Amino acid sequence: MKLVDLYVELKGDMETIERELEQSIDPRTRELYQSSVHLLKAGGKRLRPIFVLLGGKWGEYDLERLKHVAVPLELIHMATLVHDDVVDDADKRRGRETVRAKWDNRIAMYTGDYIFARALTIATRLADPRIHQILSRAIVEMCKGEIEQVRDLNNWNQGLKHYLRRIKRKTALLIAISCQLGAIASRASEERIRSLYQYGYNVGMAFQIADDLLDFTATEKQLGKPVGSDLRQGNITLPALYSLWFGRERNRLRRWIEQDKLKDHLDEAIALIRAGEGIAYARALAERYLERAKRALAGLPDNSAKRSLLGIADFIIERNF
Repeated sequence: MKLVDLYVELKGDMETIERELEQSIDPRTRELYQSSVHLLKAGGKRLRPIFVLLGGKWGEYDLERLKHVAVPLELIHMATLVHDDVVDDADKRRGRETVRAKWDNRIAMYTGDYIFARALTIATRLADPRIHQILSRAIVEMCKGEIEQVRDLNNWNQGLKHYLRRIKRKTALLIAISCQLGAIASRASEERIRSLYQYGYNVGMAFQIADDLLDFTATEKQLGKPVGSDLRQGNITLPALYSLWFGRERNRLRRWIEQDKLKDHLDEAIALIRAGEGIAYARALAERYLERAKRALAGLPDNSAKRSLLGIADFIIERNF
């Protein structure tokens, strides 16, 4: 499945979600409105609302309920991107100026905070304490993940479990609860809710590993930012870690790190990682997570929603953006 096919299938409902996203921003505070709209217009894959809608297919599908989950989850995702760009001093995202580059760090931070707050306000329109509890716990864990990423900048002394815990909090959790909350909002059975959470968690882990891969293997045009941006910003991801642990050129990489000269050899290091064994290792791990995601759906009836979820799993490993 191509992602565009899924958007065609859900076109009408996604147009509603897009309108709701735009209407979630209050125009009365000019700077916040302009910066928030700038972020919205940057677009994105809108995967989290897609997962909410597909999660909603396993119960009583009701867009009026589901939009009060789908919109907050996308807003939370957007807020984390604004904050990430401040931490990373990033000037470009998806080929466009970031909020911090177009305005400044203060406006960017307040924009992220504002979007977070709007997300929580919209979620309260559903009088379901379980949804609010899951959402609030997830935000706490995501904040921990963001702090871990800041703490681990330029930290090469981290193991696989540490990396996996960070990407769970940073990415996988929000995708997992997108599937879960869509099912809860549609009053699906507990068994289906659990299956969809497991699917979302494993897809989310694969998605972030694939993102970390693309940072080395895609082109600047595909990424909308320079190749190797993570490494340039000090964010050490799995392909780089594997190259340090087991790569043929690990001694060169270690020498640059130990002598504190990696910044002088960044282009060489990126080329070394691109050509190294870490790329294949990370891809194989992402594929293992996707197999687990597909197994999580095995007990669910065969219908268009299940086929769409399986298609997204295939898209994640094959995508180039």
